[in-house]
Amino acid sequence: MLIELDMAQTFGVAAVFLVLGEYIKNRVSILSRYFIPSPIIGGLIVSIISLIGYLNNTFTLEFNGDIRDFLLIIFFTTIGFSASFELLKKGGVAVGLFLGCAVTLVVLQNLLGVSLATLLGANPLIGLAAGSISMTGGHGTSGAFGPMLEAAGAVGALPAAMAASTWGLVMGCIIGGPLGLRLMRHYKIVSPRKARPHMHFGAKHAQDSSDASIIDSTDEPKKGENSADMALYSVVLLAVCVGIGSVLVSYLASLGTVFPPYLGAMLVAAIVRNIIDVKKYALPARQFEIMGEVSLAFFLVMALMSMKLWELADVAGPLLVILVAQTVLMFAFAYLVTFRIMGKDYDAVVISAGHCGFGMGATPNAMANMQAFTDKNGPSAKAFFVIPLVGSLFIDFFNTVIITGFFDYLRP
Repeated sequence: MLIELDMAQTFGVAAVFLVLGEYIKNRVSILSRYFIPSPIIGGLIVSIISLIGYLNNTFTLEFNGDIRDFLLIIFFTTIGFSASFELLKKGGVAVGLFLGCAVTLVVLQNLLGVSLATLLGANPLIGLAAGSISMTGGHGTSGAFGPMLEAAGAVGALPAAMAASTWGLVMGCIIGGPLGLRLMRHYKIVSPRKARPHMHFGAKHAQDSSDASIIDSTDEPKKGENSADMALYSVVLLAVCVGIGSVLVSYLASLGTVFPPYLGAMLVAAIVRNIIDVKKYALPARQFEIMGEVSLAFFLVMALMSMKLWELADVAGPLLVILVAQTVLMFAFAYLVTFRIMGKDYDAVVISAGHCGFGMGATPNAMANMQAFTDKNGPSAKAFFVIPLVGSLFIDFFNTVIITGFFDYLRP
């Protein structure tokens, strides 16, 4: 029996299971510990229900994808608005260096995934799903690119990317601390707590004066920031960028250059953001953040609701091999590259530990790694400034562009 839901019904079911996922996450500690997103939990429940129906040959769930696709465009447009190159410049050399490390890792993750998938006889796009899409990108990017990979012929790409993202969230947290300890012992780095045991490190995340001068003033609420006018202003900006981006993608398609629908809007939003920075206009940063969070949450739960788990069985073997290799790559890259590029000091140790969570999961995983490490060894203001700035403002933009390049090269 086919159970087909229209747009409104799909949206309603997504809302219910989004709330259910949050409820379950708050009551199962392991889910909170590894920052498993609530939409993933709720959407996975629906996909398991679909799997039961498929295995019993009793029912099939079919959800409307139009609103999901539109939410994806909204989310990536908000990503475009976060790409401020003025902030990148203000962040100084450390931010630029770590961004360089992160972007290099993105390329290596994709090369490794695609190469191993090809050697194992799997579709190279499955390797891309287990590359920076799921590792550096996490569940959000996996939900965005998974359906595209499947449409290009990679059967099981969406569940593979989601499974890889979950693997990354867990393993990124597991390897961060041991890597940091190994670096300190091998290079005989003395932690701030041992160097200055008489000092009290109550404010682990406090920035020194030089760090504080770099932080974007938009982090602090401004007068009128939460007003209805500012909310309307943000929606108008976003809608205009979505519209212009759609025209841009259509025009390029007429010339024979095919881009994903969301990429045009994201690039237009990035241009608008930097014009706003230059002209010193008001930026509704908080409104864009809220719209991005809401659109991503609903998109993710809808993406997982539509996931066909039974297709994962065909790619499970190659996927596991690729994920183990990605874990080794992350450890080796943080140890051999990130630590050296970031200065071979205590701050570099903390950043390297954070990069394990960042490069295999998400910024919250990086923060958790660094929090646990600095709790025992002392604070690192530099690490707690650099990684969140790159993670929240830049890496998604660069990752999306790089993935799109790989996808265009690999697809049939």
